[in-house]
Amino acid sequence: MRYPKIRELIEAIKALIKGPYTSKFPFKPHVPPERYRGQPVYNDDECVGCGACSEVCTTGCIKMEDDLDSDPPKRKLTVRYESCIFCGQCQAACITKEGIKQTNKLDDLSVFDRSEAIDSVEKELVLCEGCGCLIGAKEHLAWVAKKLGPLAYSSPTSYLAALKDLKLAYLKVEKSEELTRQDRIKTLCPKCRREITLET
Repeated sequence: MRYPKIRELIEAIKALIKGPYTSKFPFKPHVPPERYRGQPVYNDDECVGCGACSEVCTTGCIKMEDDLDSDPPKRKLTVRYESCIFCGQCQAACITKEGIKQTNKLDDLSVFDRSEAIDSVEKELVLCEGCGCLIGAKEHLAWVAKKLGPLAYSSPTSYLAALKDLKLAYLKVEKSEELTRQDRIKTLCPKCRREITLET
């Protein structure tokens, strides 16, 4: 017959006196460690809709969908927790460092329907006033203009994004049939801006 060791006896006595080592989860909330990597959650105020998180997502659980036909055009970023491995790459690649952050909670993932285990954010898009193609998210352009500072005035697209962010210019996208010299001060894609520069 195998007798318990002294260490095992000490542990058993401690468990009898202090109680079990396991957490009292149903009665008290579980407190994870400080650097615990839980579910990533979007911060609508800080996310600029650049889509960097969807580009680096290792499992492809972050999807970016652009709806150019809606009024105004929208970009929707959605993270599906059913296939997320909580690697933290989305937070590491976020250009604002606050757009998507990992929390220390997992309790919100206890759902019966997988369609409920999602988090999403929508951002307004900016289209080229020449050809109507996608340039980027409105908040992303304003963020880039802010980061550039005075250098933003060298690019009409960045300059207009900064003015629209300050409510000093209005966003009105009208597709032009033919681009002329005065169209240089418009929100244009690189292709249309190059055509104006070469032809005028």
